[in-house]
Amino acid sequence: MSMTDSSTIIADESAIAALVQVGERIEHVSRFTREEISRFALLTLDSNPVHHDREAARQAGLSDVIASGQHTSALMSGLAATYFSRADGGVARSMLCLHFNFAYREPIFADSDVTMRWVVASTEWNASLDGVIAQIEGKATVANALAVIARGTVLVRRAS
Repeated sequence: MSMTDSSTIIADESAIAALVQVGERIEHVSRFTREEISRFALLTLDSNPVHHDREAARQAGLSDVIASGQHTSALMSGLAATYFSRADGGVARSMLCLHFNFAYREPIFADSDVTMRWVVASTEWNASLDGVIAQIEGKATVANALAVIARGTVLVRRAS
């Protein structure tokens, strides 16, 4: 390996470390009220009665109104976008979502406290995109029970 190759690798590693590091964690707790669940569902054109009407939810075998899957997905996506586009430590960042995938394990009932978490699982410098491709793994839990499993790929760059 030549000196140029070595210095390029070192530069890439420090660029990655300045933007995002494996093991970084993001966490946020949010309460999903009946009103917020209904309002979000209406905003996303989801008129499924289990998101709006307690009696309809009970007739569907649920104990209460439930949040739509996209409600949790949107909040988790926004949480990642906000975190990876922050400007702290003297480094202003920008973030682009390349891919998110969500699997829904359990319903999220009205008036539940939902803990949403992301962890950076891996990073790789991409010279052609001039940024870090980060693989992130996430989950949403209610009372420590797993409700949503998530994976994402984001591009994090220095903001210009």
